[in-house]
Amino acid sequence: MEPRITVITLGVDDLERSLLFYRDGLGLSTEGIIGQEFEHGAVAFFDLQAGLKLAIWNRKDIAYDTKMNQTGSSPTEFTIGHNVRSKKEVDQVMEQAKKAGATITVPAHETFWGGYSGYFQDPDGHLWEIVWNPQWEI
Repeated sequence: MEPRITVITLGVDDLERSLLFYRDGLGLSTEGIIGQEFEHGAVAFFDLQAGLKLAIWNRKDIAYDTKMNQTGSSPTEFTIGHNVRSKKEVDQVMEQAKKAGATITVPAHETFWGGYSGYFQDPDGHLWEIVWNPQWEI
């Protein structure tokens, strides 16, 4: 298998609420909700970087499509890392997320490994780490 991830899909409970958070709150580019004419088809895609999109899709529809029982979620199943260019940018993105309705779980701070990061949860509990790593050029 070639490493070629093109879409990260987050299961959400309220598609409209999540659309507002990601589009209006965080400023991610999207055409809005599409596929509403199909049962289990309503989804929104956001442009991230070249060749990579973020999708939000109702959890119940993911369960239907994958033929799995919908279960409770845990925010510690995975995190999404968003790397930025500076400590100042970490603070700016964390503040933007807070204003958009995110829950700050760990305020931005100096890390033990020499970086600077903080965590927030989106309205559905997904964890995002906003991080500046002095070893990674962006």
